[in-house]
Amino acid sequence: MSTVEAYARFAAREVRGVSPTYERLAVAVAGDVEVLARLGTLPPAKRQPNLLFGVVRLLGGPVEDPVAFHDFVVATWPAIEAEMRVRATQTNEAGRCAVLLPVLASLPQPLALLEVGASAGLCLYPDRYGYRYGDHLLDGAPVLDCVLDGAAPPQRRPEVVWRAGLDLNPLDVTDPADVAWLDALIWPEHAHRRDRLRAAAAVAATDAPLLVRGDLVDDLPALAAQAPPDATLVVFHTSVLYQVPKPRRDEFVEVVRGLAGHWIANEAPDVLTHDGLPAPPGDAHHNVLALDGTPLAWTRGHGQAITWFGPPLRLDPDAVRRTTPS
Repeated sequence: MSTVEAYARFAAREVRGVSPTYERLAVAVAGDVEVLARLGTLPPAKRQPNLLFGVVRLLGGPVEDPVAFHDFVVATWPAIEAEMRVRATQTNEAGRCAVLLPVLASLPQPLALLEVGASAGLCLYPDRYGYRYGDHLLDGAPVLDCVLDGAAPPQRRPEVVWRAGLDLNPLDVTDPADVAWLDALIWPEHAHRRDRLRAAAAVAATDAPLLVRGDLVDDLPALAAQAPPDATLVVFHTSVLYQVPKPRRDEFVEVVRGLAGHWIANEAPDVLTHDGLPAPPGDAHHNVLALDGTPLAWTRGHGQAITWFGPPLRLDPDAVRRTTPS
């Protein structure tokens, strides 16, 4: 996909109806020869809209007005380029736990969670947050709102006895600079997500997870081996693998399938392909939620909605924890 196509698609599918500011900005960049020329000097993986817009916000630049944005990018490109080359999109949206919860709550408890692409690890606390699916509320804080269609809402949170994350550049919620980057990645109009970031960061700061700097293929088995043997290992990731080249992505799938545990993927349908998927519920960007390679539901990127199409997950308190590779 060309840079022009990437920005046009971002405007049409990811932010339309969700962030008018970024929709205008992405459309403008798609037609901005000067900005596109500068983006063209970066590796393809570093040209993505979320990265550019987040860096501009981090540097105090304007994103509300496309003309002012253009002028800022042209005038300060060396600083922007330097940040884009060393940073990655590390959106750490705790709200994604709301679409993971139905699967996590159905697995044999207790759980040992291992997140690939964990950023600051805010999605490693599904047992601490509150959830609201329509009229159904599971108390906790912050409360994560999610529209759930096609399935009954989960009746409990999981029991988590170990939590760890693997990331090329793990972030620290007690470091103001790292929190500033997480804040810059939140879309301009999303004040509720900014509040949620602060609340989730406070949870993580009081009980820090094990965050390991490492590669999702080379270092995953050793970290997984640290999980307590009397817990169900769950390796999960959401909106991460699009940043990984396909050959390396295929290696990761082979490695994770060989682990003794379960694998939850929440990725775009062109990142991890599945046969026989139903049509998504609308033109907006959706991920596919899958358990051990079996697709179960369409989900929205920040955990705001889930549309179930797979078989129902039934909680079996007498289930035997899976201890052999799938």
